[in-house]
Amino acid sequence: MSIQKFFPTQLWISQAPARVSSQLNRKLAREARMLEQIDSQGVKWCRKNYKGGYTSYASITDMPYRSSNFAELKRWIDGEAKKFAQALDMDLMEGRLEMTTCWVNVMRQHCMHSYHLHPLSAISGTYYVEIPKDSGAFKIEDPRLPAFMGSPPRTAKAKIENKRFQEFQPQAGQLILFESWLKHEVPQNHSSKERISVSFNYDWIR
Repeated sequence: MSIQKFFPTQLWISQAPARVSSQLNRKLAREARMLEQIDSQGVKWCRKNYKGGYTSYASITDMPYRSSNFAELKRWIDGEAKKFAQALDMDLMEGRLEMTTCWVNVMRQHCMHSYHLHPLSAISGTYYVEIPKDSGAFKIEDPRLPAFMGSPPRTAKAKIENKRFQEFQPQAGQLILFESWLKHEVPQNHSSKERISVSFNYDWIR
């Protein structure tokens, strides 16, 4: 008798090369903070929907076309997204994956981002610019959860493939890619320092 595993949930986790992350992260962090100073529409949206933080998600989502620093980051992420799509055996046919939205996130103390997904996109992800200790993990939910119904909970020491939720503690310069249907969240930032990241979506353009 044997156990075979089907339908795994796959993430692509990679560390940016030194040429990307060493000086670029400082520039990205500075631009993210500057953006908040001029993005009145985004700040207004955040007061209601992103308490304790700032995100340009609802206002400015074309950062690689506004900044050469974000354009440099995009060039590296494009290559990683292509490799992830190949690892997933995605059949793009005559189409391509294209980064269609890219925005910044500045999470201050007590800010959090509840469970959500990115509908209509193919691959989504986050690049981490500044990640102080205790500023929030990247947490994912088993996509089969609504179908479990009468299934018993898992033990505290369950193997990773049997857990209902999984957390990853990101580091500065790290990239996490996932398929856009995967529900995820960022728990509360318990640090007094800002947690800065860049999020984005790739759409399948046919």
